[in-house]
Amino acid sequence: MSNQINLMAMSVALVVGLGGGYLLFGGAEPQPGSSTPNQTVAERKPLFYRNAMNPTVTSPIPARDNMGMDYIPIYADDLGDNDAPAGTVKIDAATVQNIGVRTAIAEEGPLSRTVRAVGRVDFDETQLAKIYPKIDGWVETLAVDKTGAQVKKGDVLLSIYSPQLVASQEEYLLALKNRRTLAQSPLEDIRRGAESLVKSARLRLELLDMPEHQIEALEQSGEIYRATHIHSPFNGVVIKMGVQAGQYVTRKSQLYQVADLSRVWVYAEVFEFELPWINENDPAQITVEGVPGREFHGHISYIYPYLDRKARTARVRLEFDNRDGALLPEMFANVILKSARSEPAVLVPAQAVVRSGTRKHVFVVREPGKFEPREVVVGVTSEGRSQILEGIKAGEEVVISAQFLIDSESSLREATAKMMAGAKKNVPEATRAEMEMPGAPDQTIDKGEMGGMEMAPESRQP
Repeated sequence: MSNQINLMAMSVALVVGLGGGYLLFGGAEPQPGSSTPNQTVAERKPLFYRNAMNPTVTSPIPARDNMGMDYIPIYADDLGDNDAPAGTVKIDAATVQNIGVRTAIAEEGPLSRTVRAVGRVDFDETQLAKIYPKIDGWVETLAVDKTGAQVKKGDVLLSIYSPQLVASQEEYLLALKNRRTLAQSPLEDIRRGAESLVKSARLRLELLDMPEHQIEALEQSGEIYRATHIHSPFNGVVIKMGVQAGQYVTRKSQLYQVADLSRVWVYAEVFEFELPWINENDPAQITVEGVPGREFHGHISYIYPYLDRKARTARVRLEFDNRDGALLPEMFANVILKSARSEPAVLVPAQAVVRSGTRKHVFVVREPGKFEPREVVVGVTSEGRSQILEGIKAGEEVVISAQFLIDSESSLREATAKMMAGAKKNVPEATRAEMEMPGAPDQTIDKGEMGGMEMAPESRQP
């Protein structure tokens, strides 16, 4: 009996619950202004649909491309801020952190570069002498008889017997004697003629390179020198000998080659694209394997005005002090040329510049999470920094990482904005206003403009 009573009580409670639920939810009329989730979704209608692979191809109604991919719906809030430049991207803080966006401040300052090259040590051509006799004769003695000998300016290298020089000495002695004889002549022309003869005879000896000390000794002693001396023109090293004792030499015979090694030249090869960075008198530094651990400092003395056609390099001449003789000709050298551009320039990290074809641009941070693409004119790039000639100013913040992800989204937004601007020009004013409304009805599209698009089934329409 008690079981039947309990069963009846449960049945009555169930009926009461169902009835109350119907009265609260099913039977109640919706209040004005209220909306269901489905109604909210329905009110947010797309402005148009965009091809997923080509953002410039759009449709006012749902469609699919040749590959069967659905077009992407574009809503009013996807177009971004109308006041911002085309292509401006706005990203929430979480996404900015997830994709690793980093920024840097554009700075103003000089741009420097270190040019590295390989060089070769050589003689200073202005301190290199090839010694030839001005008379024909025989080598009697060799004061310097080996290459590599150190000589000083004025040192005797060798002596030459020349019949021509002996005859010239005799003429000079006769001219001196004649001047002494005619010095008391009452006729001025005779005295002047005797003096002129002495001067011409002495000049002949000088032109034949007879040393001054031998000419003075000839005047004092009156004795003819059998051999004349050849002297070193400066301090240096004998790097070549072309004569032996007893050899007959002519005016075409090279006797010695002497080089002054107190200053040396270094020839370096600089690539064509690095030429704008170097100028004459810029500092230069070299190291050589023969003198480990030591740096030699000099400067650029000359940049040759032509290029090597095969290597595409320019020859640069450097000068170095070498009074201690540490640098030897034909040594290979590692060359470092340091230069700085004195004119001020706006500098950004090189990775901030996005290059797409002939266009170069950077992304400028307008506010947190908002990035504006800015086309720039790029100058030279050195040591990880690029010179910006036009486009941004010093103090602006630019993106230096993940900008290619931002660039892809920026390109889509820019293409969409251009498409919308073109569409508004080609439709009446009333239709244009409807396109700008979030709840505007779908527009129709001419089949001739669809190309290879395939219309989506009715089930795909929102």
